[in-house]
Amino acid sequence: MKKKHFCGLLVALFAFTYPVSAMQDYPIQPVSFTDVTIIGEFWADRIETNRSVTIPTSFQKCEESGRMDNFERAARVLKGDESLTDRQVRGLSFDDTDPYKVLEGASFGLSVKSEPEMDKYLDDLIALIASAQEADGYLYTARTINPEQPHEWAGSKRWQNVKRLSHELYNMGHLYEAAAAHYLATGKKTLLNIAIKNANLLCNTFGPGKNLDAPGHQIIEMGLVKLYRVTGEKKYLDLAKFFLDTRGPGDGEYSQAHKKVVDQDEAVGHAVRATYMYSGMADVAAITGNTSYLNAIDKIWENIVNKKMYVTGGIGATGSGEAFGRNYELPNMTAYCETCAAIGHVYLNQRLFLLHGQAKYIDVMERILYNGLISGVSLDGQTFFYPNPLESIGQHSRSPWFGCACCPGNIARFIASVPGYMYAIREDNLYLNLFAAGNATVTVNGNKVEIVQETDYPWKGNIKLTIKPETGTVPFNFHVRIPGWARNECVPGDLYSFLHECSECPEVKLNGRIVPDNLIDGYISITRSWKNGDTVELELPMPVRRVVANRKVEADQGMVAVQRGPIMYCAEWPDNPDGHVRNLILSDEQELVAQWREDFIAHRNMMLISGEADAANKDEAGEVVKTKQQLLLIPYYAWAHRGRGEMAVWLAYRDEAVRPLPGPTIASKSKLSASAGKGSLKVIVDQADPKNSSDQSMGIYHWWPDNNCTKWIMMEFEKPATVSGTEVYWFDDRPHGGCRVPVSWRLLYRDGDTWRQVKDGNGYGVERNIYNQTAFEAVATDALKIELQLSERFSGGILEWRVD
Repeated sequence: MKKKHFCGLLVALFAFTYPVSAMQDYPIQPVSFTDVTIIGEFWADRIETNRSVTIPTSFQKCEESGRMDNFERAARVLKGDESLTDRQVRGLSFDDTDPYKVLEGASFGLSVKSEPEMDKYLDDLIALIASAQEADGYLYTARTINPEQPHEWAGSKRWQNVKRLSHELYNMGHLYEAAAAHYLATGKKTLLNIAIKNANLLCNTFGPGKNLDAPGHQIIEMGLVKLYRVTGEKKYLDLAKFFLDTRGPGDGEYSQAHKKVVDQDEAVGHAVRATYMYSGMADVAAITGNTSYLNAIDKIWENIVNKKMYVTGGIGATGSGEAFGRNYELPNMTAYCETCAAIGHVYLNQRLFLLHGQAKYIDVMERILYNGLISGVSLDGQTFFYPNPLESIGQHSRSPWFGCACCPGNIARFIASVPGYMYAIREDNLYLNLFAAGNATVTVNGNKVEIVQETDYPWKGNIKLTIKPETGTVPFNFHVRIPGWARNECVPGDLYSFLHECSECPEVKLNGRIVPDNLIDGYISITRSWKNGDTVELELPMPVRRVVANRKVEADQGMVAVQRGPIMYCAEWPDNPDGHVRNLILSDEQELVAQWREDFIAHRNMMLISGEADAANKDEAGEVVKTKQQLLLIPYYAWAHRGRGEMAVWLAYRDEAVRPLPGPTIASKSKLSASAGKGSLKVIVDQADPKNSSDQSMGIYHWWPDNNCTKWIMMEFEKPATVSGTEVYWFDDRPHGGCRVPVSWRLLYRDGDTWRQVKDGNGYGVERNIYNQTAFEAVATDALKIELQLSERFSGGILEWRVD
C-alpha cells in the first residue's frame, strides 16, 4: 500500500479531500476518518466488529447467495464460453451493488489498518468485476449473463427501464463510490479504471441531445461527484447535474420525479432514493454554487425534521413504497425506518452542516447515529434489521441476510467512516461535532494540531479536550458543539420536545475557568492562540428525560418516550414482568433512574433506566385494573437480541392513551395459522379496535404483493366451543397502497376431518372502516377458517377477527 503518499487523499464516506487544488467544494471540510482514532468503547467496539466480522461475513453472504457468481457467469458469456449452460438471471437487478458496498467498506478498513489478506481478496474481487465488464464499459450482470432474456426489470435493451426498475445507473453509482474509496485507500487504479471506463460510456449515452432519462434509483449523482473529485474530469460533474435537472415533472413521487428537483419542498416517495438525491443535490450545489438546489433541500430538510422524522431519527413511515408518509404520519408498530434510509439521512445532515455550519444538522445526525442507524445491526455484527420499527409484539427479528440485501452492505461501508464525522475545518475554524475518546490530527490555519479527547460519552457528559500544536502556538477559533438535548431542545423545531425543562445547564471551561455562554448556531466558540497543554472541558447534564410529540402526531398522543443524553430507550419483554410492555403507564410522578450494567445484552456494557410503572389489564368483567410493577428500559439500539417479544419506545403517561392487556377470549387464546403472508397473526386477535381500514398502527397481517388468488386464515380453539358469529375488520390502504378489501370470503367450521361452510350466514361483508359482522346457525367446533378471494389487481390483509 502507498499509504503514506496518499494520506492526504484518504477520505471517509463524506470526507471530501481531493487532489485537484483549484476545485471548489464545501466551505467546511470534515477531518478525514484516517486522521481520527477512536478508543472509546462505544464506537471503537463497533468499528472493530464491523472490520473483523460484518465485512468478512457480508462478503461470505455475497458468495453464498450467488452475487459473486453473477460476475463470473457474465465473464464466461463475454469470453464465449460455450460450456456455460446456466444462463438464467437470478436475484434482483441491483444485486451487483452488494459486493460494491462491502468492497467500499473494506477499502475504508485498509485506509486505517494494513490487512494483506483482505487486500488480496479485494484485488481478486476487482479482477472478477473487470472480467464482467463489456468492451464499451457497460457493467450490469443482470443483462450480460443473458442479453436475450435479461432480468425482468431490465427491459429488452440497454437503458430501456432506467427510469423505472432496471437499476443500471444505481449499480454504477455504488461502483463509483467503491472505486474512489479503493483508490484513495490503496493507490491502486484497478477498480477506478473500471469506473472511469463505465462513466465515459454514460457521458456518451446520457445528456442534452442524447438519452434524457433520469435514474429510477438515485446515487449515481453522488458517485459521479466522487469520480470528479478524484479525477478532476468536469464531464462527470456535468453528468451528475444533468441527472438531477432531467428528473421530472410528472413521473411520480415514488422516485421524486413528480416535480423538477428545484421545485420540491416536501420529502416524498421512497425514503432511500430521496435522501440519496438530496445528498447529490448538496454535492453539486457545493461545487457549482447552485442556490436553487440549496433552497430546495433546505425546505425539504425542514419538512423532514418538523413533520416526518421519528424520535429515533428514523425516516420512512410506511412499508408501502418504503416511503415517507404524510406530514405527521408516524405510526410506531408499522414504522418502516429502513436502515439504508437512516444512513441516507446522515449523508444529508452532514452535507447541510458542511454548507451552513449550524449545529442543528449535527443534532439530528447524532440522534440518527445513536438510535435509528445502529439499531440496524446487531451488537455482534452478524445480523441486521431492514426496517426499524418503534413497537413490536414479536413479529420482528434480526436476519443474517436478505434477498434484497442493501442494508447489510450499507452498514458495512458506513460504520468504518464514523470517525470522519467528529471534526471539521474551515480556514482558521475548528469544529468539534461528536464526542468519543481518542485523538485527532487536524491541520488548522496551516498548522498541525493534535486533539486528545477523554470521555465516556454517550453514557457520561464529561468531555475533556487537550490541545497539542505540533510547534509553538496556533491561533484558531474552536467551535465546541453543545447538543440540543443539553439545551432543552429535543430536536430542532417542534416535532418533539421534553416534557419538562432541565434546570442544569451545560458548562464549558478553558484551562479550568468557565467560558461565557456565547452560543452561536449551537456552538460555544473559543478564540485564542492555542498552546500545548491547553484544555477545554465540557460538562453536559444527563438527567433522564421524558419526550412528548407534537399534538399533530396522532400515534403518540398521551405517550412519552424516554431519553438520556443522545440515547433513546425502549421497554422490551425480557426485562419486564409477564413479558408485556405495551400496556404500561409511565406517569409523570414516577421517578426514573440511570443504572449502569456491565456484560448485559450481548455481553456489552450499557446504561439502563429503571423505575416503576403501572400495568393496565382488563378483568373478566372488562374493567381496567392497574397494578404497580418494576420497569426496566434498555437503549433502543439494543433491542431484539434476546428473542421475539413485545417492545415499545412510546409508553402511555395518560390513562386514556394506555392499551390495557385485554381479558382472554376464545379468539385470543386460539392457535392461528394462515396462508404465507407478512406480519404477526397475533395482532388480529389482540382486541385493539382499528381507527379505520388503513390504520396500521396496531399491526396487520397481509399477503402483499400476492393478488388474484385465494387465501385463508384458521383459528383453532383451546377446546371445542359453540360459536354463532364472527366479525372481521379488513385492511385496505387505498389510495396509494397495494391492499384492498377482498372480492369475497366465506367462513368454514371444522367438523371432524371435514371443513363445512356455516349455515344461514347473514352475509359476508367487505366494507371498509367497520367490523363486517356475520351471524350464523350455532355450531359446535374446535376450529374456524376464513377463505377469501383477493382482487385481480390488489392484495389484501386483515386487522382484527373476533368470534362470538
